[in-house]
Amino acid sequence: MVNIYHISSWKAWEEAVKRNGYQSDSLAREGFIHCSLYTQLLRVANTFYRGQKDLVILVIDPTRLTSEMRWEPGTDKQDELFPHVYGPINLDAVSRVLDFKENPEGQFNLPSV
Repeated sequence: MVNIYHISSWKAWEEAVKRNGYQSDSLAREGFIHCSLYTQLLRVANTFYRGQKDLVILVIDPTRLTSEMRWEPGTDKQDELFPHVYGPINLDAVSRVLDFKENPEGQFNLPSV
């Protein structure tokens, strides 16, 4: 299975390490954590994260998740499915944490994974 990706802040990731599990605001608000495929990351970042600083990308191995993952339509009304994680993300499912910054033009560039 391919990796999935989640954009977060460094602060939220550091808190997750202290708590031994990652939870986003959307888990409390919507019941799941929004994730993406690598090919979806750039559009998600440039749509929802513009102007935000100190971001990271969590590289997640879905076969190691202890919470349920479902493929569901995104919020932008396209016929495209996104991975949603219905519960906290256990730290051992996160294989890498990548620094994620905007370029000087205010756009994100995908890091190599």
